[in-house]
Amino acid sequence: MKVIDLHCDVLYKLATMEEPLSYENADLLQANKMRLIAGKVHVQFFAIFISPEIPQKDKFMAVLRQIELFHTKVLAPNPEMVHITDWSQIDVLADGQIGAVLTLEGADAIGEDLSKLHAVLDAGVKLVGLTWNPANAIAHGADAEPILGLTDFGRQVVDVLNARNILVDVSHLNEQSFWDVIKVAKHLVASHSNARSLCDHPRNLTDEQAKALVDSGGHIHVVYYPHFIKAGGELVKLEDLIAHIKHFANLVGVQHLGLGSDFDGISVFIEELKDAGDTQHVVSALREHFSEEEVRGIAANNFKSYIQKVIATG
Repeated sequence: MKVIDLHCDVLYKLATMEEPLSYENADLLQANKMRLIAGKVHVQFFAIFISPEIPQKDKFMAVLRQIELFHTKVLAPNPEMVHITDWSQIDVLADGQIGAVLTLEGADAIGEDLSKLHAVLDAGVKLVGLTWNPANAIAHGADAEPILGLTDFGRQVVDVLNARNILVDVSHLNEQSFWDVIKVAKHLVASHSNARSLCDHPRNLTDEQAKALVDSGGHIHVVYYPHFIKAGGELVKLEDLIAHIKHFANLVGVQHLGLGSDFDGISVFIEELKDAGDTQHVVSALREHFSEEEVRGIAANNFKSYIQKVIATG
């Protein structure tokens, strides 16, 4: 069954590993091309993530470097990988092709310069998370005080994203930033977050947030990181992940759910889910609890339906 995965950190690994890696089959890449093929991942989202330890003056160049690696390491040597620059391309991918969507995980690198944001969007970024875990000039991340929210400059950033029909990712926002953003963003998604009522972690969504996100037209994609699935993150099984999907399905409806692995951004794993090649294990586990139509929805079709609404507003 074909799968759409809304988050991986391949580009960060390509940029930070000392030795050059082949995107095709490097064992160090959990979401390399061969593993996507084995796991029947039909569309993979590739995050640009810049470490907060990099000096501010160097962050934008680091973004450009990861965009370069996306083209030179992921796309150019692998003609099966198709850069999705228009959402309509997803529905016309040929057999054997894999859609590759460029995203930005945390907009720290633009500083307070909207021209840099436009440059990143011009490069094909289709989804933007305003923060990673710390705060920046735009908003406050999951590690920041929960009462601090979207800044005045952040509202300008959201205006740009709305005008260009870009998805706004709430996964790393703190609570106040979340509530501020859902009031003003046009297209909302949580690309890789779970249910806080099952695992009390600030990176997860409260039931109130999940309901508000979906009521605002948003979409929720669950993440495979054990520490966001079960307290302590030890001996986490596929059934523990499925519990989050079942919880959200009961809360907001199964049609609003999808997958966001976080492969290459994680170093501990669910049993039976060590890399993208194991993705069909998730599909098999879902079949124990959902109808075939619902499983196809969670795997890919729900996001396709969601994105049709985005296209319609463009």
